[in-house]
Amino acid sequence: MLIITSWLLSLEAWQQALVGTGFTYFMTALGAGLVFFFKEIKKDILNMMLGFAAGVMIAASFWSLLDPAIKQAEENGSIAWLVVSFGFGLGGLFLYIADKTLPHMHFGPNHEKEGLPSHLKRTILLVFSITLHNIPEGLAVGVAFGAANSADDPKKAVLAAISVALGIGIQNFPEGAAVSIPLRQENLSRKKAFLYGQASGIVEPIAGIIGAVLVTKVTLLLPYALAFAAGAMIYVVVEELIPEAQQTVTSKRHFAVFGVMLGFIIMMILDVALG
Repeated sequence: MLIITSWLLSLEAWQQALVGTGFTYFMTALGAGLVFFFKEIKKDILNMMLGFAAGVMIAASFWSLLDPAIKQAEENGSIAWLVVSFGFGLGGLFLYIADKTLPHMHFGPNHEKEGLPSHLKRTILLVFSITLHNIPEGLAVGVAFGAANSADDPKKAVLAAISVALGIGIQNFPEGAAVSIPLRQENLSRKKAFLYGQASGIVEPIAGIIGAVLVTKVTLLLPYALAFAAGAMIYVVVEELIPEAQQTVTSKRHFAVFGVMLGFIIMMILDVALG
């Protein structure tokens, strides 16, 4: 870990973000690769995967994003609660607008469509659904590395950013499988299901680099950007992940709950141990 940290410290912020989001994208592709070994995924397992992703994102939103945003706002002499509340709300609003604009289809049993009317294939709409999830995830990693650029203790800040990348990457593995395997059930070939599944993660490096560049060029944006990423992630959790994970009979909803608890615990451990 010390070697990796030292190497990352020698890079520019956008390069650090590229490495971090490159890892999260790789984990998405790795998870999507499970389609070559499995044709189906049990609903209980899928619900647990979605819950796990939700738990990671909830924990990361506070320990990796909101808490540092509050501290940064205080250091800037700003009214911390006002800055963080504004950024958090703006992040949720951004995802709401994207949710209502970008054509996509949910993975639930009803395949509910959202966004502007479109004649795109169902498979593309399903991929777009997960792509929406990945925008705030990539942004969170990029902003975390960008924050290290102006931190009093860059080494500690980079370790904290690494924990964000690790947490997002870990939850991207089951998320990649949660895309590719259902696509296989849509009668796509294994190769196409994999290609579509891994493609949903490409947006993360793009969002990560944008986030890192923004906060390094305009340091006053840092607390807003951290809170923005947190708001966007919480929106995804409440609007998409948890409802989709709960679309099952009442007696089996505990699978999603256990997933949330496990994801939260793992992300909390990473943040506290490395941050």
